[in-house]
Amino acid sequence: MDLHTVSALAAAPRPSPRLNPPLATHLYLPLALLLILNAWLAAGGGDMAIADLLYRLEGNHWALKDAWWTSHLVHRVGKWMSTAAALAVLFAALRAWRAPLHAWRWPLLALVGSVALSTALVSMFKHLTHMDCPWDLARYGGTHAFYGLFESRGGVPASGCFPAGHASAGYAWVALYFFALATAPRWRWAGLASGLLVGALFGFSQQLRGAHFLSHDLWSLAVCWVVPLCLFRLLPGRDGAQVRA
Repeated sequence: MDLHTVSALAAAPRPSPRLNPPLATHLYLPLALLLILNAWLAAGGGDMAIADLLYRLEGNHWALKDAWWTSHLVHRVGKWMSTAAALAVLFAALRAWRAPLHAWRWPLLALVGSVALSTALVSMFKHLTHMDCPWDLARYGGTHAFYGLFESRGGVPASGCFPAGHASAGYAWVALYFFALATAPRWRWAGLASGLLVGALFGFSQQLRGAHFLSHDLWSLAVCWVVPLCLFRLLPGRDGAQVRA
């Protein structure tokens, strides 16, 4: 972080007090929408319908599975860029423990903690659920039958495709919404849009490769939303005050 950046942050408005966005609009409504969409995607055949369409458009095989822009640019380079951004935020958080950035230390730590914890939880869930990728399924040129989340696999080798790991590297940045809400509320929608757009790009690229169904991305987004919602509500406030969305 150069001197110009330090000076700009020091001159910026000080972060707001404790963040307390209403749960009705930030948890209960998103949860209801998640369950409705998941009912259509997972139980109502939406996942298969979308994957069928992509598979058919690619000539009844995953033509983009190893394409340079999906497998290298978006998947590999995208992951590197997300990691680099998280390290930059961590560096800024460590610098913020020194004046004149002292007031920024908790929001920055909550931001980098949200990104790290969101992606870690998605990775953990992937290894617990054992769901197949579309490219594993006989329907899409693989060898496995489809097994639901709670179905016994009957000795079929386990996969790790649910939730979507790569999409979480993008969706984790929806935490910028809460960071902006705690520091500069006028930028909260820009922060939310940034995380959603990057996550959608990562997720759609993986769907084109046959690596995930849309519901896998949806649940990654859910994890990446709930984690910062919880962490930023724990931010220490000034004089017991709270900020609402």
